[in-house]
Formats: sequence, structure tokens, C-alpha cells
Amino acid sequence: MSTEKLRIAIQKSGRLNEDSLKILKDAGISIDNGKEQLKASARNFPLEVMYLRNGDIPQYLRDGVVDAAIIGENVLLEKGKDIIQGEKLGFSKCRVSLAVPKSMKYKGIEDLDGKKIATSYPNTVNEFLEKKGITAELHIINGSVEIAPNIGLADGICDIVSSGSTLFKNNLKEVEVMLKSEAVLAISPEISAERKAVLEKLQFRFKSVLNARTSKYILLNAPNENLEKIIKLLPGMRSPTVLPLAEEGWSSVHTVINEERFWEVIDELKNNGAEGILVAPIEKMVI
Repeated sequence: MSTEKLRIAIQKSGRLNEDSLKILKDAGISIDNGKEQLKASARNFPLEVMYLRNGDIPQYLRDGVVDAAIIGENVLLEKGKDIIQGEKLGFSKCRVSLAVPKSMKYKGIEDLDGKKIATSYPNTVNEFLEKKGITAELHIINGSVEIAPNIGLADGICDIVSSGSTLFKNNLKEVEVMLKSEAVLAISPEISAERKAVLEKLQFRFKSVLNARTSKYILLNAPNENLEKIIKLLPGMRSPTVLPLAEEGWSSVHTVINEERFWEVIDELKNNGAEGILVAPIEKMVI
């Protein structure tokens, strides 16, 4: 009996689309991806990809039209708070922020009380302002909100910010970060048991890819007199592998370290006499 295909939605175009296709590829899934297709099947995994507008995905999840989606956390919080959020995927990172004209002498959130704010994130803005005890008039715009202050439509805006270059070009400054967002795996409440079993296999593959992306494989030569100190610096997945070298008094140590601690650990290793340190990327990491 053939397995039911898992239907997963990804953004139709843009950076989130590219990053989503990359994690699927890194998870060993080959997609027949033709130009302008709305739907594509995987050749080697029971998966069907649907290319949809980001803002429409929460409703498709809610209705069970798709079983899962790779979507920006910001969109899910705005339009699909009731939808199950699975793994954070570590890419397409951005902020949802309030910005005002550079000329405004902004002292704090109270400066926006009674003001007009243009946004395509009304639920997120309302929730944030309510917590701060601020009342503002919202202009809901789908599209380029950053022009609103320049044309006199609003006193400030709320939008997603990555590098801040769009704000800079429009003479705006970021004044409040409401939330930090990244791509997440969202799950439909209507998913069937059979498709959920396929999703769990996909999640396992994603976790292996994500673990590899944040880790490095490290090999080094260590003087035996400092071996204990060096091992304490390198806990590894369980414990480092230690092999004796042909040269007496030295050992080879192999382990995995987290990329965030990479340079800090390298400095400490060198201070304890480690030599010949080799660092390699990891393609997959199954824990």
C-alpha cells in the first residue's frame, strides 16, 4: 500500500522560498521544481510541495488544505496563533519593529500615543501597544508601508526589518523591536495520522540538518600532560574520541563543538598546548 503524500506549503518566491528548498535538499529530498509551478512532487520521499503566498498559508493550514508549512514566525503570530508551531528552522531571520521618521525626537513608546501607524501586522501591533498602555490609530496597508510617513499617511510604521537598509532609504529609524522572527515549521490541526507519521520522518531529517549547521567537527593533537584539561573544554556529543599518536606523550582528539563557542574554544585549546587543530563542516548530524 502506498504512503499518503505529506502536503507542505512554502512561500511562492523570495528568500524564504530559496531557504525552504535548500533545507529540503539538505534533508535529501529531491523536488521536481519547474518554473511557475504551483505544485511539485518529491522523487524520493512521500512529499508534495505547494507554492503559496505567505499570508495565505495560515488559512490553508487551518482548513487542512496543506498538512504543514515552512513559514515566517511573524506571519504565524499575526495570522495563525491557533496553529501548532513545530521546529524553529534557524533561517530567514528578521525583526518586526516600529519605526518613525529620523527627524522625530523619539524618547519612548509613549511618543506614539494617539499617533497614526501604518502596518500590515495589525494584530501584532495592537497586542504590543495594549501591553504598553498605548492607543494608536492603525492604517492597514498591504505592500510598501515605509512610504506612509513620507506621504503624510502615518506618523510611524510597523514592518519587518532585516538589514535596516529600506528604513534608511526612506529616512526612518527603528525605535522598538516588537518580536524577533525566523522560519518555523507549522503543522495543520487537521493532519491525518498517516501524514503525521511522514511529517515525523521529515522533522527527524530537519533536526539532523539543523544540528549539523550549528556544529563543527574538530580534530587536534594534544600533549598528554594537558589531556584532561583539553577534554573538559570539548565535551562533544557524549565525550571526545582520544587516540594515541605515534609520537610518545601526544594524543589525537576528535569531537564536535558548537559554532557559537568556536573561537572562544580554539583560543582556550591553544593556551593548553593543542596543536594541528583542524576544523571541518558537518553535513548531517544524527543524535
